Amino acid sequence: MEQEIMEYDVLIIGAGPAGLATAIHLKQLAINENNSIKVCILEKASQLGAHSLSGAVLDPKSLTELLPSTYTKAPLLSEVTEDYFYFLSKNKHFRLPTPKPMANHGNYIISLGELVKFLGQEAEALGCEIYPGFPAAKIIFDNNHVVKGVITGDMGIDKNGNKTANFQPGMHIHAKHTIFAEGCRGQLSEQLMHKYDLRINADPQTYAIGLKEIWEIPQENHKTGTVVHTVGWPLENNTYGGSFIYHLPNNKIALGLVIGLDYKNPWLNTFSEFQKFKTHPLIAELLKNGKRIEYGAKALNEGGYQSIPKLSFPGGIIIGDSAGFLNVAKIKGIHAAIASGIIAAKTTYKHIQTDLVENVAYSNEMTKSWVIQDLYKVRNIRPGFKFGLFSGLINAAFETYISRGKSPWTFRNHNDFDRITFSNSSKKIAYPKPDGTLTFDLLSSVYLSNTYHDENQPCHLHLRDKSLAIDVNYNDYSSPETRYCPAGVYEIVFNNKKPHLQINFQNCLHCKTCDIKDPRQNIVWTAPEGGGGPNYSEM
Repeated sequence: MEQEIMEYDVLIIGAGPAGLATAIHLKQLAINENNSIKVCILEKASQLGAHSLSGAVLDPKSLTELLPSTYTKAPLLSEVTEDYFYFLSKNKHFRLPTPKPMANHGNYIISLGELVKFLGQEAEALGCEIYPGFPAAKIIFDNNHVVKGVITGDMGIDKNGNKTANFQPGMHIHAKHTIFAEGCRGQLSEQLMHKYDLRINADPQTYAIGLKEIWEIPQENHKTGTVVHTVGWPLENNTYGGSFIYHLPNNKIALGLVIGLDYKNPWLNTFSEFQKFKTHPLIAELLKNGKRIEYGAKALNEGGYQSIPKLSFPGGIIIGDSAGFLNVAKIKGIHAAIASGIIAAKTTYKHIQTDLVENVAYSNEMTKSWVIQDLYKVRNIRPGFKFGLFSGLINAAFETYISRGKSPWTFRNHNDFDRITFSNSSKKIAYPKPDGTLTFDLLSSVYLSNTYHDENQPCHLHLRDKSLAIDVNYNDYSSPETRYCPAGVYEIVFNNKKPHLQINFQNCLHCKTCDIKDPRQNIVWTAPEGGGGPNYSEM
């Protein structure tokens, strides 16, 4: 039976802020010139926004450029009214001056999921075709190694790889130009970087994991529009990270801890660090008599300017978080993702009217944009923390207020997985037991992410070499995957007194941390059956 092929002018992989901004602006450009353009967007989540997680505080400048007449209809939940920046010791807190890049006057606290839903409605109203629940599983190349589109994932395959009665083969979708907007550590984007050697002139990308909860707190503790960031406890001096507390409307707050994945100690447990953070008197008092509503986690890019790959290749481009445009110094990336989408649309609209194979104009325009220029100015801030928290803060102040990003040097980035040390030479970390009121166990937390995967499907987490799970990870590092995963996916079980790695893929939050931090890069994250994963409502 001949495979049906769907044809489009532009195919976008990922319905996040970057991908949706691209789709919207492509349609706007076509309408302005009385042209037609067929745009398709594939999204692996069951519905738009279901996999979207961010702090989040939005700088609205890109949104107002994208939707000058309708941006006021966007779910900008509350304008920022106050900024606080604290250093935490175990029992005390000290207010510090808010660093200039972190000032949020004129910005808005939002739910990224709600913003994505809004952008999706705008895109559909313009005639874009959006297909949630359809992950792109395989890239299609022609005989000249030009990207021609993708194949979506098969549906109805059982855990043994056999076709079930509900089997549906993946769709073949072709396009003149394919845009990869998969978000942080995109599965297909990473394949493209290897195939086309897009990182040949870039440092390795570096990452963090962000863990987040939504709480409803007593009205007397709440002040809509307040933004709080902290550094210090509970993380050690040599572990990069910090927290955020954003006061949403209706007595709700977004609370989170971000931990740099270049940490050294294999005993560090990301989820337990987050729970321990809430026991600090400043935080515990805020949450007293409150109720936890939702939990989630996601990896984020931190490499900045040094780690931006070549952005174009034959047949397509990479945009948004897949390219690594998050600005760590500002603690923001949504505005940059939207901006990259606008630039992608402008250059792609012109590109598909030519016979050129590669959209090099996109790379050129991004290089000239404020997105890249802003990243260049703060390029030394995040890598400066490899010397420790206090050295990092001093370096950040120097780069911000004295050199103003014009230092004649550039600090380099290195692979996060190379930093981890052997467990027998690392200090074990003791974590308090959860109390069920302020701190919680892992499985009850995963429950609040509304995560679901059909248990009869194949495991989407693959080991390149199964023997390394015990011979290296267990023997040398005491299985760090059981601690860096924020969802309890990886578990060591004993059969006849011998350790084995059990993968509970049903719990997976799609954060990609395992794909990033595994010491031998032995774990490969792939998209599960469409619609699987978390179903966030307010993240």
